[in-house]
Amino acid sequence: MIASPDTEDSPRKGADEILKACKTELAKRIVGQPAMIEGLLMALIAGGHILLEGVPGLAKTLAVKSLADITGLSFKRIQFTPDLLPADLTGTLVWEQASGTFSVRRGPVFAQVILADEINRAPAKVQSALLEAMEERQVTIGETTYPLPDPFFVLATQNPIEHEGTYTLPEAELDRFLLKLLIRYPSMEEEIRILQMTAAQNTWSLRTGEQWTPLQPVLDAVALTRLRAAADSVFMDEQIAAYIVSVVAASRPGASKPAAPGSPQGRLPGNGVEKALREELYRYIAFGASPRASIALYRCSRIRALFEGRSFVSPEDVKAAALPVLRHRMVLSYEAAAEGLDPDAVISRLLTYVPVP
Repeated sequence: MIASPDTEDSPRKGADEILKACKTELAKRIVGQPAMIEGLLMALIAGGHILLEGVPGLAKTLAVKSLADITGLSFKRIQFTPDLLPADLTGTLVWEQASGTFSVRRGPVFAQVILADEINRAPAKVQSALLEAMEERQVTIGETTYPLPDPFFVLATQNPIEHEGTYTLPEAELDRFLLKLLIRYPSMEEEIRILQMTAAQNTWSLRTGEQWTPLQPVLDAVALTRLRAAADSVFMDEQIAAYIVSVVAASRPGASKPAAPGSPQGRLPGNGVEKALREELYRYIAFGASPRASIALYRCSRIRALFEGRSFVSPEDVKAAALPVLRHRMVLSYEAAAEGLDPDAVISRLLTYVPVP
């Protein structure tokens, strides 16, 4: 079964124009990086958080600030450091001498778009405070719990090459991120364009006093609601849903067998797939992904189909979304590290074993 094509009142009508306008505006500041831009928009539509990983100087901070500009949402940047306290993030109670009472001074986490810069430099106590905000969309100050604004997005960055003075993010927090995006170096052609754009923006900055070219807020609340309705209207066949569960279940060594697409018993057919997984792959995996990964892959696959202009989800959508959804949710073994395998390599191998519907 495939959903009907777009009609005049279809939720998908106009989605392409909105997405094109978003990419056009972001291109005024960001050169290349299509995977990062698509991932940012995907998380925005899905209502999830993002972990951005890349070496310094790849426009991670600029991309997050630009995303906030095209949405018109309130934006706060928090620089995470080892001496950061939870109150610096969430806010605190302040004693008012005149009234003899405590008043609440809200922290920067009460903005709609939060840039948690170098998030792995903050200790566990601060990470715990951020965990409540990310999962529950609320903050507790004193004895009172305050809801965070809607929408609320945390976009965190971390540097993969510098580990001095850093803290490994706990698995429970990593699982709260919808996607983990790896930011790559630009090509030589793109880097030339970056130089040209920087020169032009420096001239513009001297003339106007502004640092960056202003962006139009093309993704307001109405447009975002329309994109979410369009993503919800993308058809997901039951066999594709079973394929998603199979992929996530296949990442779990020692767990129940991955469900085969279309298999009423929820077991792999007798084709040696499970045996191949155990012999070739499971020695590289210490812990697999949780059901939260299945939910994330389900949502992101539909949004990816929307990006491709289709009204239904294909297996290729699932495969494309699997890397950013799973790479931070799987814990690899020491054997994988010894052989130089990263999560992307393991996930790519895993996808070759799970039967495609």
